[in-house]
Amino acid sequence: MKILISSCLLGEDVRYDGNNSSIAFTPSFTFSIKELFMDILCENEIYSFCPEVAGGLSVPRASSEIIKNDKPFIVKNEKGDDVTINFLLGAKKALDICKEENIKVALLKAKSPSCGNKQIYDGTFSSKLIDGQGLTARLLEENGVKVFNENEIKDLAKFIKTNK
Repeated sequence: MKILISSCLLGEDVRYDGNNSSIAFTPSFTFSIKELFMDILCENEIYSFCPEVAGGLSVPRASSEIIKNDKPFIVKNEKGDDVTINFLLGAKKALDICKEENIKVALLKAKSPSCGNKQIYDGTFSSKLIDGQGLTARLLEENGVKVFNENEIKDLAKFIKTNK
């Protein structure tokens, strides 16, 4: 199966802080989850993608949050700069790859203003989470791509098994 995966989860240093969120090397993940993740990587066709970098943002960059999560969207960084267009461009490029490659599932970074699929930060830069989706996760799901986050590896594995 073809899977779009957030580059940071694969160990690429593309996060806003210049680091990564590698599943394989993050101590909070159990060995069994890491092993399951590695099985997913080895048994499927992986497409690494960072929508924020694809949308033109640098590494490192100021952290960003969604200020308004319905149209017209507003995404600002902690300096107050409007970076909405970068997030929209990155989301569109992710969707384009999914359409071109017939990708029906994605593993994206939880809580991200691009990739979060269940919760995102509330837009006040106070570390408060709210229910919601990042712009990429939202666009992908609206177009039939099933989105999981790194805390849903078991669910992703079940989805792959039942949809092969």
